[in-house]
Amino acid sequence: MGMDLIPVYEDEATLGGGGAITIDPVTVQNMGVRYGTVQRMDFSRQIRTVGKIDYNEDQLYEVTTKISGWIEKLYVNYTGEMVKKGQPLLEIYSPELVTTQEEYLLALNTQRMVSESEFETIRKGGESLLESARKRLLYWDIPPEEIERLEKTGEVKKTVLLRAPASGMVVKRNVVDGAHVKAGETLFEIADLSTVWVHASIYDYEVPWVEEGQPAEMELSYLPGKIYKGKVSYIYPYLREKARDVHVRLEFENPNLELKPGMYVNIRLQTRTIPGTLVIPTEAIIRSGERNIVFVVREPGKFEPREIRIGEEGGPGNRYTRVISGLLEGEKIVTSAQFLLDSESRLQEAIQKMLEEKKQKQTSTEHQHNAGDSGEMKNM
Repeated sequence: MGMDLIPVYEDEATLGGGGAITIDPVTVQNMGVRYGTVQRMDFSRQIRTVGKIDYNEDQLYEVTTKISGWIEKLYVNYTGEMVKKGQPLLEIYSPELVTTQEEYLLALNTQRMVSESEFETIRKGGESLLESARKRLLYWDIPPEEIERLEKTGEVKKTVLLRAPASGMVVKRNVVDGAHVKAGETLFEIADLSTVWVHASIYDYEVPWVEEGQPAEMELSYLPGKIYKGKVSYIYPYLREKARDVHVRLEFENPNLELKPGMYVNIRLQTRTIPGTLVIPTEAIIRSGERNIVFVVREPGKFEPREIRIGEEGGPGNRYTRVISGLLEGEKIVTSAQFLLDSESRLQEAIQKMLEEKKQKQTSTEHQHNAGDSGEMKNM
């Protein structure tokens, strides 16, 4: 919608004191000018970002073996299977284990025979031999109750049973029936999904607003409206140079296992509150290069363009901007149609400049004319 141009005469085109502009109230109304007030509020901001769900590394468990041998029997047959803590996973046949059990039984019988010897050295030798054999079995993760069974029955088992160290989901399965495994090899990896991590990124200028322990909210794209509550668990101490962002780790409870590793999610971080912060509506600001301008209402129809220093955006709906300097609480400002006011201000400024130049030329001409008249009078 265009604006009607009104002729401006020499005595009408004047800027108000302090650079203010004056516009007819009818024209202001036609512009649709709206107003706001410089106010104080408890200021916080909401940071929105995107994250990716991952396993909680504190709840990842590797199932390894300390002995070499062959897989005698597998109780877990596929990746993704859910297991309970203590549930059997597999049995390993190990000739070395059989030999060690036999050595333990031999040491046990020897200790029993020499326990009543009159020679202390012999008694201690038997006890030391038995203890060494026992430690070897414990080192191989043979449970104490299994060693007690061996002592009572004297029956040597050819396999060792490995159980799940925690409840969770099998995320890696590296063995099959009959395969040979080496000591130290990872056989299974189990993830406890009762809690999950979410990896997200924030811009470097947002880092001062984010703290460990800060509340976080998460929403899944396929479950809109359902909000998951969590917290910031760690802020990584480096900046990723190409993206100019900082990696943040969040933690969420996952009792119903709805949160799957690999999912992309929407994240909201509610920052700490700064009480009594001076703010204005963000829409009131005209950003001109490195300058930020607002129009302050001096009186009806009279507007003062004023340069201000501003901080972050925040408040309800992130619709407010923190004022560092340039405004006072309670001042009335323009929140809409300020670009039209800015155009009018520039127009009046240009007219004022032209009038001043015209006046200077007139003054210069008059001086020259007066100087000429004085010369003629001297020659007479």
